[in-house]
Amino acid sequence: MPLLYKYLRGSAHLAIGLITGVAIAGLVPGIPFSLPGIALAGFSALAPDLDHPESRLSQRLGFVHGYVRWAFGAAALGLAAYGYLQLKPGPDQRLTYIAALAFGLLGVGLQGGSARKLALLFTGLGTVLAGLYAQFLWLSLLGTFISLAPFTSHRSWTHTIWATAFWAYIGYLANRSLGWHGVALYAGGGYVSHILADTLTKSGVRWIFPVIDFSFKIPLLSTGTKSGNLMEAAICLGYGLLVLGLVIGRLGF
Repeated sequence: MPLLYKYLRGSAHLAIGLITGVAIAGLVPGIPFSLPGIALAGFSALAPDLDHPESRLSQRLGFVHGYVRWAFGAAALGLAAYGYLQLKPGPDQRLTYIAALAFGLLGVGLQGGSARKLALLFTGLGTVLAGLYAQFLWLSLLGTFISLAPFTSHRSWTHTIWATAFWAYIGYLANRSLGWHGVALYAGGGYVSHILADTLTKSGVRWIFPVIDFSFKIPLLSTGTKSGNLMEAAICLGYGLLVLGLVIGRLGF
């Protein structure tokens, strides 16, 4: 059930984000209809759940998580070999062996979510460095978000108006750097669609955390239940039909 719930929730957020992208493309004056923009809205709708190591986007971005434990094991073996082959018996060699043992224990201890968090940290830091090399501030800020989000509590910092504004600002900077009009709207719209959807659950969302530690909610959904999943599907369908009708009406068909 938890695995099924995870994929249903991720799919619902993705669907709502994509529909939001279509709404922006078809209804906002001056914003060109853009398939990459709609895809960006879908990606942005998954971004708030980077604070959960089992979320769909966490698993996709943390693509190196399967190698993290091997990396720590290789570091342990390398340190042990260096201590044995290059150092004479004494304090330095003992310290090297202790470091090798520590790396080995870390590798053994990194299971599931812990490995994914570390993998996301590496992925984010790599993105930061790529941004610095290319002189794209937006790319470095994106990497910073990817690095830090997994180490926050679920539905805390990434589910606030501050994170939404930060994500939209990344889009604004990308727009200025790449000349791709509408990035901020696609990114911000997709992101806020996720938070609005989570507001419909019984847990709600702390929109202005930590200023006020209060969950705003319209408890229509009971997550992880059959009725909740059916309600999610109904909301996605209704939202999609509404947007489709508005876009068709605007185009005059």
